[in-house]
Amino acid sequence: MDINHSFYQLTPDSILNAIESLGYEPTGRFYPLNSVENRVYDIETSNSGRIVVKFYRPGKWSQFEILEEHEFLQELTLGEIPVLTPISIKGKTLFEWLGIYFAIWPLRNGRIVEEITGSNLERVGALLGRIHSIGKQSDSKHRPVLDIPSYGLKSLNFILENNLIPNQSLAERYKVTALRSFEIFESLVKEYQIPFQRIHGDCHKGNLLISQDGYSILDFDDFLTGPIVQDFWMLLPLGEENRKDDLFQFLKGYTMFADFDENWLQLVEPLRIVRYVHYAAWIAKRWKDPSFPSLFPHFGTEEYWLKETLDLESAKKDLEENSVNETPSPKNVEPEMTNKDFFWDWEN
Repeated sequence: MDINHSFYQLTPDSILNAIESLGYEPTGRFYPLNSVENRVYDIETSNSGRIVVKFYRPGKWSQFEILEEHEFLQELTLGEIPVLTPISIKGKTLFEWLGIYFAIWPLRNGRIVEEITGSNLERVGALLGRIHSIGKQSDSKHRPVLDIPSYGLKSLNFILENNLIPNQSLAERYKVTALRSFEIFESLVKEYQIPFQRIHGDCHKGNLLISQDGYSILDFDDFLTGPIVQDFWMLLPLGEENRKDDLFQFLKGYTMFADFDENWLQLVEPLRIVRYVHYAAWIAKRWKDPSFPSLFPHFGTEEYWLKETLDLESAKKDLEENSVNETPSPKNVEPEMTNKDFFWDWEN
């Protein structure tokens, strides 16, 4: 049986049979949750209340990579950090059904954060600082690295080698712009000796939940090794005139628990550009998934690639012309940065 076909065609019966195999007694009531990459369901059971079942997309992660995600979450939980840890059944957190890996998670009620303001900036900064302080304590053995060879070039080469950009002149512009941005990324890492460590990797507001117990961070599916500012720029609405001290307030909380060098923020713009390229390749690799053509109806058109190329060129120009001369820390000045607020895979 084609595993991908089984994943695309997960039926209510197969979903419920999977959790029954672990001893759960489903009532028959379940709700699909809004997840693009994986298949996630809120399921009611008569013996354990409501649980969340996550079926991992075949081919994205190996068994070892998924288990390392679970282990990192367990480390964070032992550190009393509010994250969701998969439920262990007979000493296991990862299971298999029809060739598809899946895990069971507790249901956490709360609401997605629309905006982080005021004293909440310091609280969220402290939460992320605690996560990064534990992330720094050991290295990842199996998860990917957010660097140019494995994260940037692989994505760019996939786009070019598969002739995804129909206009060759446009493809050349896209290539030249991406490669120049990648060079700047690597030069900044080298110049400022920017450290890489275990990070969330997809830390946007859609993965930040607030409840009566406070803030918690969800969905470590893209957990990897990378620079800590990857988790900053996706979370903070930087650059708005009336919120110029947001980063300052955030760092007051963050630096209570983790180290920070203001020079590391110079990697923010290159990280945005790498994500542009990586995201386009991600969509292309998922195109056989029946849900993707309807989710991204304009993907692959010349208009799509023209916009992508213009966005890349604009970002590269900003990167080359508007280097950050002074960056705020809890002891100095206010930020002057930009954030185009693009969160393509926001899972509300």
